[in-house]
Amino acid sequence: MAYFQQSSKSFCERAVVLVPTCNPGPTWPDFLEAIQQQVAQPLKVVILDSESTDGSAQAAQARGHQVQTVSRRRFNHGGTRQQGIEQHTSGAEFVIFLTQDAILADPYALRNLFQAFNDPQVAAAYGRQLPHHNATPIAAHARLFNYPPQSHTVTLQDKTHKGIKTCFLSNSFAAYRLSALHQVGGFATDLILGEDMHLAARLLLAGHAIRYQANASVYHSHSYSLRQELGRYFDTGVFHAQQHWLIETFGSAANEGIQFIRSEMNYLIKKSAFSLPEALLRNLMKYAGFKTGQLHANMPQWLAKGLSMHKGYWV
Repeated sequence: MAYFQQSSKSFCERAVVLVPTCNPGPTWPDFLEAIQQQVAQPLKVVILDSESTDGSAQAAQARGHQVQTVSRRRFNHGGTRQQGIEQHTSGAEFVIFLTQDAILADPYALRNLFQAFNDPQVAAAYGRQLPHHNATPIAAHARLFNYPPQSHTVTLQDKTHKGIKTCFLSNSFAAYRLSALHQVGGFATDLILGEDMHLAARLLLAGHAIRYQANASVYHSHSYSLRQELGRYFDTGVFHAQQHWLIETFGSAANEGIQFIRSEMNYLIKKSAFSLPEALLRNLMKYAGFKTGQLHANMPQWLAKGLSMHKGYWV
């Protein structure tokens, strides 16, 4: 155990943390405090800020973090992260990504995440996402389903039974070995979302492994409105339509969707039965959004932009 603690701390000291932000809101002080409390500190923390107006950039600077202003109009999930890597990771061996609403759950989160890199085949690792304390039962279940308490490692061979789930990875809390990232060309810069899955797939195809490190956790969950749910899954449909090679290479996730719905129903029956009608409606909105997004190439751009959550993509 002492080896893991020493090794993972050393790894973290060779890492840069990059955090895209845009008006992160009232949880931002908790985010900054959680980073400061880490027993394993990174080389530096850089905030990639899209013209925030809530004082969050100044708060980060007051904590000693570097802030780079990013044009809100030009923000791109893959492009902005890749730009951050190119500009801020000189001398580093690893990069860590956090989203502004993912709060490190304890002082050992970063150290534990880097335990994954004791395996030299691991090119990327992501941590467990726990629901925020005020998360709705539906939002809480989504985190508990997708982020179980058991760690695991996947390679390309796992696609035979995991399908597209093999390249599941979330940049809300993830770390990458920069040498492997550079080998596959970094993040794609033309995606509406899914830059993490897209990169994970290419890492797997290059012979690397992806590690889910369950003992490294953040608090991160969303309570989307029905309209937001539709928009996010519309964008997911766009992503899969444009990157159809992912399904062709790894297989579909149809069984995963069925398992999710069954798990959600069982969870809500026990925890919040009155939420069942809302859950059914949300799943219908997700399905409709996804299927509509797959047809985006056949609709006018103004309609696609109206349905999309990430409207800047359509500019």
